[in-house]
Amino acid sequence: MKIKKRSFGKYLTGLFSISDLVLVNLLFGITCLICPEIGHALRVKTLWVLVNTAYLPVMLWMSGKPHQQRVLLMDHVVKNAFVVVGIHALFFFSLLAFLEIDGLPLHGYLIFYCLMAVGIPLWWIISRRIIKGLRRHGYNFLRVAIVGTGPTAMRLLEELQSDAGFGYKVLGFFSDNPTPTFNGTLLGNIDQMHQMVADLQIDQIFYTLSGSNEETLAKAVKATDDNVIKFYYVPQVSRRVARSFELHNVGVMPVLSIRRNPLNSTINRALKRTFDLLFSSVVLVFFWPFVYVPVAILIKRSSPGPVFFKQERTGYKGRTFKCWKFRTMKVNADADKQQATKGDSRTTRIGEFLRKTSIDELPQFINVWKGDMSVVGPRPHMLRHTEDYTKLIDLYMVRHAVKPGITGWAQVNGYRGITDELWKMERRVEHDVWYIENWNFLLDLKIVVRTVINAVHGEENAF
Repeated sequence: MKIKKRSFGKYLTGLFSISDLVLVNLLFGITCLICPEIGHALRVKTLWVLVNTAYLPVMLWMSGKPHQQRVLLMDHVVKNAFVVVGIHALFFFSLLAFLEIDGLPLHGYLIFYCLMAVGIPLWWIISRRIIKGLRRHGYNFLRVAIVGTGPTAMRLLEELQSDAGFGYKVLGFFSDNPTPTFNGTLLGNIDQMHQMVADLQIDQIFYTLSGSNEETLAKAVKATDDNVIKFYYVPQVSRRVARSFELHNVGVMPVLSIRRNPLNSTINRALKRTFDLLFSSVVLVFFWPFVYVPVAILIKRSSPGPVFFKQERTGYKGRTFKCWKFRTMKVNADADKQQATKGDSRTTRIGEFLRKTSIDELPQFINVWKGDMSVVGPRPHMLRHTEDYTKLIDLYMVRHAVKPGITGWAQVNGYRGITDELWKMERRVEHDVWYIENWNFLLDLKIVVRTVINAVHGEENAF
């Protein structure tokens, strides 16, 4: 079996670690040019040494990993970059305090860390694209083999080969009893595995058989231990189980949580709630005289009835709350049962404009401020919809594991408006569950920006 050599892969970790350090020095040099007072306040060489000293712990900790990790969401790359900037600042200012260096211009440091906050994430994104390009051309890959030929093994193969940029070269499978439908490359049985791992220079083994066969498992582990390569145990789970897991321990027994929710973390909840309060406060304070009051007047003049429409909807953990909106329809008995449709005769002229621009949703910032909703999250649905769709869609109630939002991942991906066909709600639920399992603060910011852009352009499904 001839495979192209991996060539310079072993040098990449060191190269990328050095490149990060070079970038930090370049950014500090730019800072000195922008803010020459730094050099006047203290010998710039001293500061340069401190900047590099503060980055050394970060460089040793990261070891080039952000550039080379094979499967990592881009949002996580940016998040890790911001963490690095924060850690560098902590070490740097600690050194300044320890050496009793003061009297330096504060705006110089502000410029430096702003440049780092932009430069490091940008470089990491570019470098990851370079590495993925190299992997797609057959470089910097890992030779892997899979133990087992069942459904779990086939699903793993599909994931490993889903993106050539991950850099996995699947050489084949080991199995004592291949499944009848197996048509892949069989490298040998479990007893042959020890020698084949060495002969083929395999880097990683993925074990997909049941852990109940301890003899087979022991042989596979020994083959990897003796050859000093990585061994991964792949639990046999159904496709119906969520793709994200969290590993916990009950005593010494490992257990898997099938639903990952980053907002179970107190820190993450506090960060999201802080953003909700700040963002909703700004909107309520600045939009009240310029938007809320004029819109209220127009609504009152358009048709008899209240300015706000308050509808009971399903919220966090299935609790009911009153969702606020600007009234966009004539008062009618079907408001709590029937969704708005295109050309709906109940919608007023000003109501059409409010829905098209999403201005009708602005009162929901009151819900956010009260704690019933979040700026970003799954959209809250009418109680009747919750009752109906819970019976039709398996994961429907999972979307209530977080607070509902004014906007969400489903909405910015086109799944908003009327759900007159079941598949539309299924796609919406899929996006909502993905959002819950992959939440991070940068994702929320991304959704907010895309929502604003969509509101400015106008949305086809907003009626």
